[in-house]
Amino acid sequence: MSGHSTYQPQNPVLQWLEKRLPIGGLIHSSFVAYPTPRNLNYWWTFGGILSFMLGVQIITGIVLAMHYTPHVDLAFKSVEGIMRDVNYGWLLRYLHSNGASMFFIAVYIHIFRGMYYGSYKEPREVLWILGVIIYLLMMATGFLGYTLPWGQMSFWGATVITNFFSAFPGIGEPLVTWLWGGYAVGNPTLNRFYSLHYLLPFVIAGVVVLHVWALHVVGQNNPAGIEPKSDKDSVPFTPYATVKDGFMMVCFCLFFAWFAFYIPNYLGHADNYIPANPAVTPAHIVPEWYYLPFYAILRAIPDKLLGVLALFGSIIILAFLPWLDTSKVRSARYRPLYRQFFWVFVVVCVLLGWLGAKPAEGIYTLIAQVLTAYYFAHFIIILPLLGIFEKTKPLPNSISESVLSAKA
Repeated sequence: MSGHSTYQPQNPVLQWLEKRLPIGGLIHSSFVAYPTPRNLNYWWTFGGILSFMLGVQIITGIVLAMHYTPHVDLAFKSVEGIMRDVNYGWLLRYLHSNGASMFFIAVYIHIFRGMYYGSYKEPREVLWILGVIIYLLMMATGFLGYTLPWGQMSFWGATVITNFFSAFPGIGEPLVTWLWGGYAVGNPTLNRFYSLHYLLPFVIAGVVVLHVWALHVVGQNNPAGIEPKSDKDSVPFTPYATVKDGFMMVCFCLFFAWFAFYIPNYLGHADNYIPANPAVTPAHIVPEWYYLPFYAILRAIPDKLLGVLALFGSIIILAFLPWLDTSKVRSARYRPLYRQFFWVFVVVCVLLGWLGAKPAEGIYTLIAQVLTAYYFAHFIIILPLLGIFEKTKPLPNSISESVLSAKA
């Protein structure tokens, strides 16, 4: 659904190149003339923000890799060396570590926006599934990166998380041994995690290209959840969408900079400034904040295997959302009952994140079990039933009509 390109370079060299490799026309049709629904709001800017943050993570990661030493005896010292001895090394590390958190903040907003406005519904199922794959790759990359400083939380986080795979009967133990590169978390483990952490961002970039390609094939969804019916329903991507994207990107960068310069360790854990010690277990092992809802789901179930299955299932179930939601109406604007359940679901996810940071005991475990049950019920019971029983509001005839009625 890329716009018709009117790109005609004036420079003779560019004219020569365009005849042989029309990359200028491709960029023009995809990011300049590309028709964009005229009613997009600022929640649609987080796709561009995510692309920007991926670039930040790759660039800062490459430079950090030049100074990092993936060895259990040297990793912690090399990170401290980056902070103290490398020119602007402290800035690179804080941009990279806080950039991971900013990446996940943006992706959670992006996911919830897609759920609210029904961006996963036909014909955008593949687009949504590619987004879930990107999210899974992000989670793997973030976990691998968290282990690299080789502090106490890095070492014990790697030990606990990789041990989850031992719950699978038959293949569990060999899989854990392969991940560790031996029979305990050690130097082979760190080398494997470092290699994979360096590789996966480029895999993410490749899937992002597919994600953007799929987006340009089926077109963008919009707050009204209806397809453009005429030229009046669309505007060129540039300047209308790029101005919004640019403004929000500046706002997001200010938020990012506030963390990086003023509270760079706020989202981390103090124990990770202690060198890894296999003989001393931290009092409370917790993952990074963006994994806490899933960590709470894992610990809510007493059985180890069922807990691990629930952990993976809570993420994989997102890929089936296009078929679990049986309603024909996309946007929550016209689904009053769904809108209420959506906000309940958001609160449940936030509460699960809070519980993930609490000890797995007493009332915390009980609340986590109730919220875990609701989390899965939202997808398996509530969404299918809403499609049958919910009385939706009448949809506007066009995007232009929805814009004009909103202004009126």
